[in-house]
Amino acid sequence: MGEKIRELRTEKKMTQEQLANRLGLVKGSISAYEQGTKYPSLEVLVNICQIFNVSADYLLGLSDDRMIKSSVLTDEQTKLLRGLIKEFEMANARFD
Repeated sequence: MGEKIRELRTEKKMTQEQLANRLGLVKGSISAYEQGTKYPSLEVLVNICQIFNVSADYLLGLSDDRMIKSSVLTDEQTKLLRGLIKEFEMANARFD
């Protein structure tokens, strides 16, 4: 995952500090993610995906596709996926 974060960050010509600021983190966290010595929380992972417009599957190495192919999902599946993301956000907020 770290290599993909670094690749995406450099493609956008962002520094580690700039990414950290957008995520509300310190530069050292981004460095640790990129080196693979630390992993982002689920909330941070979702935010990284949003910043770089990629799927979590891509960042986690489960897919080579950067985006979720929503065209293959039904309206109900899309609604469920959005609800699941909201549930993760609320669950993570309890740990902050």
